[in-house]
Amino acid sequence: MQAISVLASSELKWQETEDPVLSPSEVLIEIKATAINRADLMQRRGLYPPPPGASPIMGLECAGVVVQVGDQVSRHQVGDRVCALLAGGGYAELTAVDEGSVIPIPEGLDFSQAAALPEVFATAWLNLFIEAGLQPGERVLLHAGASGVGTAAIQLCRAFGAESYVTAGSEDKIATCLALGASQGFDRNQGGFSEALQAFWADGVDVVLDPVGAGYLADNLKVLRMNGRLILIGLMSGARTEIDLAQLMMKRIRVIGSTLRARPLPEKAAIMAELEQFVWPKITTGVIKPIIETIMPIEQANEAHDLVASDTTVGKVVLSVAD
Repeated sequence: MQAISVLASSELKWQETEDPVLSPSEVLIEIKATAINRADLMQRRGLYPPPPGASPIMGLECAGVVVQVGDQVSRHQVGDRVCALLAGGGYAELTAVDEGSVIPIPEGLDFSQAAALPEVFATAWLNLFIEAGLQPGERVLLHAGASGVGTAAIQLCRAFGAESYVTAGSEDKIATCLALGASQGFDRNQGGFSEALQAFWADGVDVVLDPVGAGYLADNLKVLRMNGRLILIGLMSGARTEIDLAQLMMKRIRVIGSTLRARPLPEKAAIMAELEQFVWPKITTGVIKPIIETIMPIEQANEAHDLVASDTTVGKVVLSVAD
């Protein structure tokens, strides 16, 4: 098969490599589309190696057609149109993945749209509804609201009865977030967000979903109200800072660190099963939709990575894989 390799120069090249080996509990997917995540950019730089046993090929999600199933597989069969959450291997013509991480493509979506779903919706669902236990009527602060995870999280909040406030990098991005269902937003280039948020919601928020890390910690704790939950999913501004422990105690705040890629397969299967049960029907009816900035051929992976790194995109950049 062909797949994207990272050359010594750090350039990405679509070239021949070995086919994946199928285990008894896995399905082999002929990939029609995949999508870029910031974790891919980090892996390319050597900063985010794949978990033990995972494919060294980049790509944390895909959509395609099942072309082979292992002896122990019971949920899928050859010919199924599916999308999958991967620990690696998406930038390729073929990938082998545990059957629990594979679910049907929502009715009405093509492969490119489906490829934009698994990683961001699994991340948003896991952290908002499983880790934070988000309830209808609660309020959420979403940093990087125009990102793939952010646009997924806005729609999930709206669809399941929560309100969201976003931060993003431009007024245009804020406008997009509002159109998706956010209640209000703040352009992070205008300074700190806490005063603007508290001017809109004086008593703050119940949950913060934060991929930024150290630089936002103090203000995150400031805007959380009693029994608030801070879910930390990234460290874009660094990993070390001081923390006001008194705020944690007085407001009974929980700080939860969370990653998805290295979780055990049964946990990933449970997340994907909940997406299929609760979220996929809302995609089928159009209540929730994939948000795609652009679709590029996988041979243009270098340019696609540059586009994501530019921080100008909204939603996902998808890579199509030709037959």
